[in-house]
Amino acid sequence: MSPFEPALAALAALALLFTAVWRLSVHRSDAGIIDVFWAPGFVLVGLVEATLVAPLSATGLLLLALTGIWATRLALYLLRRHRRAAQEDARYAAMREAGGPEWPRRSLYTVFLVQALALWAIATPLHAALLPGAGPVLSIPLAIAGGLIFLVGFGIETIADAQLARFKSNPDHHGRLLTGGLYAFCRHPNYLGEILVWWGLGLVAYGLSDRWWALIGPALLTYFILKVSGIPPLEIHLSRRPGFADWAARTPALWPRWGRSGSEVSNEKGS
Repeated sequence: MSPFEPALAALAALALLFTAVWRLSVHRSDAGIIDVFWAPGFVLVGLVEATLVAPLSATGLLLLALTGIWATRLALYLLRRHRRAAQEDARYAAMREAGGPEWPRRSLYTVFLVQALALWAIATPLHAALLPGAGPVLSIPLAIAGGLIFLVGFGIETIADAQLARFKSNPDHHGRLLTGGLYAFCRHPNYLGEILVWWGLGLVAYGLSDRWWALIGPALLTYFILKVSGIPPLEIHLSRRPGFADWAARTPALWPRWGRSGSEVSNEKGS
């Protein structure tokens, strides 16, 4: 078997999964359901590759376990959020309106299969850990550092999601901004946590497999969040809410200004 055949099989499995989710989205007129399947897609990649490459190495088992822990929490959170929502996510609703009558058909390619391909490309830590032919261990300290970064990112993302869910559960907060908790340090701590999680996974895979390209996926994820499908469209949506300009003036988008409170930054800008 070619070293790349398991990865191609995983890509085919993702295409089948996201095509099935697309059909469900057309039936429900809700493309936002794709978010629920984003994290489980990485588990699917890992399971397909692990099955085809068996027996599983210790490195592969570790990456699969860490990915599974992250994916389970995120999928359950997004499922609960999706069930509570009374309408389609604003991002996909805007796409639907702009797409017109052709949107249901076009969304298969422009949303679902594109995300399947992006997911597969981001999953390089899994590919590096699971595909055959990995080199010897490069650096245990590097892998340990990656594990610690994963834990920090997982903690930040978990706390940020919990704070946002609790805030949104109060009907009085409808249409308002959450600017306390972790959101007082940066406007998107959940995205910060996600980035740290994947750089942690990438460093673990690189340290234990000596495959530098394990870091390509985290770099892609960071780019997508910063420039494409993460922060930019969310900022446009949030900018319509009262108080956004003041919040943005005193609070960085992603990287916190540790040791400086939002009020200090606000005072500087007002001086």
